[in-house]
Amino acid sequence: MLDINIIREKPEWVKEQVARRFDNAPIDEIVAGDARRREILQEVEELRRQRNETSKEIGVAMGALKKREADLKRAEAGQDGGQPLDVLRAEVAAMTASAEAAKDKPREIGERIAQLDEELREVEETLHANMLWVPNIPDPSTPVGPDESFNLIHEPQGAPIPQFDFEPKPHWDLGPELGILDFERGVKLSGSRFYILRGAGARLQHAVIQFMLDMHVQKHGYEEIYPPFIVRSENFVTAGQLPKFYDNIYRDAEEDFMLLGTAEIALTNMHRDELMEEADLPIKYVAYTPCFRREKMSAGKDVRGIKRGHQFDKVEMYRYTTPETSFAALEEMKQEAIDICEALGFPYRVLELATGDISYASVKTYDIEVWAAGCGEWLEVSSASNCTDFQARRANARYRPAEGSKTRFCHTLNASGLALPRVMIAIMENNQQEDGSIVVPEVLRPYMGGREVIR
Repeated sequence: MLDINIIREKPEWVKEQVARRFDNAPIDEIVAGDARRREILQEVEELRRQRNETSKEIGVAMGALKKREADLKRAEAGQDGGQPLDVLRAEVAAMTASAEAAKDKPREIGERIAQLDEELREVEETLHANMLWVPNIPDPSTPVGPDESFNLIHEPQGAPIPQFDFEPKPHWDLGPELGILDFERGVKLSGSRFYILRGAGARLQHAVIQFMLDMHVQKHGYEEIYPPFIVRSENFVTAGQLPKFYDNIYRDAEEDFMLLGTAEIALTNMHRDELMEEADLPIKYVAYTPCFRREKMSAGKDVRGIKRGHQFDKVEMYRYTTPETSFAALEEMKQEAIDICEALGFPYRVLELATGDISYASVKTYDIEVWAAGCGEWLEVSSASNCTDFQARRANARYRPAEGSKTRFCHTLNASGLALPRVMIAIMENNQQEDGSIVVPEVLRPYMGGREVIR
């Protein structure tokens, strides 16, 4: 969520920044709602001041009335003949009527305040809902363009692109022939875009996951988290997934539960409504989770095999940082994802995503793609993003600066480290041999009981 002060002070600039993302947002409605909210607050404040003054005036009037009533009682008892009784009685009656009339004013003011409070609630609800539709402002270094065709692609790095003296097979042929990938029974169980990993295939995936977790914990200094895979919808709002991506989320039909589309959602909410100390930052989490996304997919090269499905596994890195260190952290997280690619022997390349291709919460995103020899294409295995204070504002995740100034919102970052099953595709296709077997990358062999080849 953006700072409302930025929208209030620079609405046209915000519109320009949203347009750079080739998106739109209800900026005019937000400005109008914010103005009306402030008008209501000012009016309520003035009415409360008037009610306090009126209450004081009534108190003074009631004191004077009581004094006059005492004078009348003494006169009626013959103890005070200073004024005629009829004059005192008339004066007391007039003061009583005036005091009663004055009591109506606080009631009227109270009723008006109640009306304004109700209007304020409605205005704030609408304002908050509109604010949720404003994406984060892209960083000036992010390439401008409406889609992935405008992404800045860096030269391939890592291992050389593998060359074969035979026609390499795609994983959708290799896997079934080895008995490690079963499409038919996956469809039998769950329908289109589901599959089963069997035997050495299942173990290979577990090996990859454990290897990545170990590297991120032991080498990169992350704390491993095992979060719930089903969370309440407010977690998705905080992470910037709702309301925009509601149709892509698997959800419980009766309860307020949703299945994670990425561990980022849970990790974003780890410190929701918490105040941390600057000395505690950065906080570095890594988590393995299955991920569930209701993707609209059509038949064709882009979705054949296990490249894209409704369920997949991913190891996710996440950081909470200070604003001053977040962009350096982004570079570190990009490199940490690259470390995995290099350890697995992948040719890889880095992309800087265009403004129209970065995630809703991100200001700058790197994608990392690896080469898959059987498919003959580059496949995304990691996306590293700096979300600045966008998610932290939604989460109310703050820290207290060391120098003692007022609290500030953290910056949050996320990066796949890495995402399966495309890592599995690259392992199978790049390490295949002419007889259809697959050489297990050396770093994974300890996790495979020393197995070197899948035959």
